[in-house]
Amino acid sequence: QVKLVESGGGLVQAGESLGLSCAASGSIFRFNTMGWYRQAPGKQRELVATITSGGSTNYADSVKGRFTISKDNARNTVWLQMNSLKPEDTAVYYCLANLVIRKAAGDYWGQGTQVTVSS
Repeated sequence: QVKLVESGGGLVQAGESLGLSCAASGSIFRFNTMGWYRQAPGKQRELVATITSGGSTNYADSVKGRFTISKDNARNTVWLQMNSLKPEDTAVYYCLANLVIRKAAGDYWGQGTQVTVSS
């Protein structure tokens, strides 16, 4: 059984920093891509940042230069360091992992963690 455990999140003021982590566990051979999406109230879920097992990254324009995604392949874990947070970054942040299990790849979502940035 695959499980994604997210941690971090919370309430901060604008301009402050926060970190998120997501660890995948279970009978995982490896991950292809892991990353973060977010969903604000009344809005669609949107990509924040992703990283491949090879280290290629992709960021939403709105977070470029402020957020940094990193990984540990051996631990199937990714981190998202969020700096210079803005009120518009307020959302539930979800971890998404594309994992290879028994030679088949599939997408797995975390339960979400709330990030609130006050002005």
